[in-house]
Amino acid sequence: MHYGGGGGSYKRSVATEASERIERMASASAVVIFSMSSCCMCHAVKRLFCSMGVNPTVYEIDQDPNAKDLEKALKKIAQAAAQSQSQSESAQFPSSSSSSSGVPLVFIGGKLVGAMDSVMASHISGALVPLLKEAGALWL
Repeated sequence: MHYGGGGGSYKRSVATEASERIERMASASAVVIFSMSSCCMCHAVKRLFCSMGVNPTVYEIDQDPNAKDLEKALKKIAQAAAQSQSQSESAQFPSSSSSSSGVPLVFIGGKLVGAMDSVMASHISGALVPLLKEAGALWL
C-alpha cells in the first residue's frame, strides 16, 4: 500500500500492517486467542478457558486471507515475549516455546499473556483468574 503525506509517499510494510492488525484484534475483547484450526495446543488452551466459564474471541489465522503475514507477526511477538521472559528469569528456569508457529497466543485485557506454557503457568500459580476478572472476562 502506498500512503501519501506531505510532499512524498512511503510504502508501508506488510509486517507493520499485520502487527497493527493483531494489536487491534487483541484489544477488541477481554480474552483473545490467536489459533490455528488444526493445532492441538490451540484446542487445549481454548478448552481451558471454556472450562473456566470464559468465552474467548478466537481468531483462526489459517482461515484468514492474510494468514502468512499474521503468522509471521505472531511469531515475532511470541519470540520477543520469550526473550523478555528469559531475560527476567534466572538461568535455572529457561523459557520454553510451546509452538514454532506462534500459536496459540493469548491476550487478556489487550495484554499479551503468551503461549500455552505461559497460560498454564499462570493458571497453576493462581494468577490467571485475577487477570480474567480484571479484564472483565470472569465475574465470580
